[in-house]
Amino acid sequence: MAYQTVFQRYEMKYLLTREQKSQVLAAMEPHMALDQYGRTTIRNLYFDTGSYRLIRRSIERPAYKEKLRVRSYSRAEPGSAVFVELKKKYRHVVYKRRVSLPEEQAMEWVCRECGCPMDGQIPEEIDYFLDYYGTLRPVAFLCYEREAYAAKDGSDFRVTFDENILCRQEDLSLASEPYGAPLLTEGRTLMEIKCSGGLPMWMAHALSRERIYQTSFSKYGTAYQTLIYPRQKEDACDA
Repeated sequence: MAYQTVFQRYEMKYLLTREQKSQVLAAMEPHMALDQYGRTTIRNLYFDTGSYRLIRRSIERPAYKEKLRVRSYSRAEPGSAVFVELKKKYRHVVYKRRVSLPEEQAMEWVCRECGCPMDGQIPEEIDYFLDYYGTLRPVAFLCYEREAYAAKDGSDFRVTFDENILCRQEDLSLASEPYGAPLLTEGRTLMEIKCSGGLPMWMAHALSRERIYQTSFSKYGTAYQTLIYPRQKEDACDA
């Protein structure tokens, strides 16, 4: 299956109740349909330095920030393909570069146990990132159940709904089962709108009618602030 390697778009986030999600889905029905992935359980491994330099910088909300993760759209099996993704944000615009590799090769490359087994501009960008930050390691496993919708008219307008967002710092493998501490309260859904321009009028009207307002929510950032950093403080006090 062909996959997109380069993304440049706005990503707007909203926290919905069950009723709000139902109303948005009703408004979407004439205009959008489930994409090629449909409903999936997405697994992510986020990489950072020993001092969590990347996420600490990110939660300061600078004009420019970046992160690296390895993602699978299903439980990784021997030889199954995963995505190595370099994600950057500059002045509200998200830039994402990704390559697909067998899971073992991807992990060996990102952990610097071997060089990248493929050529191209995107692998070179990721290599530069890895060299710049030095030794990166997987620090958090984040998984969630996603419904992904694409526009029926073929435009780049997309909407995703993420639920049951879980995080843990042990068993850091894309081949593992989804479990961990929840990052959302019961009954809440994280909706992300992804587009290169403005919202379609029908979506703008739906958001206004249901009083749904944009929010700031980073899965890894929330995990760091609510789970990882408190654990670090506790460990420091016990030392």
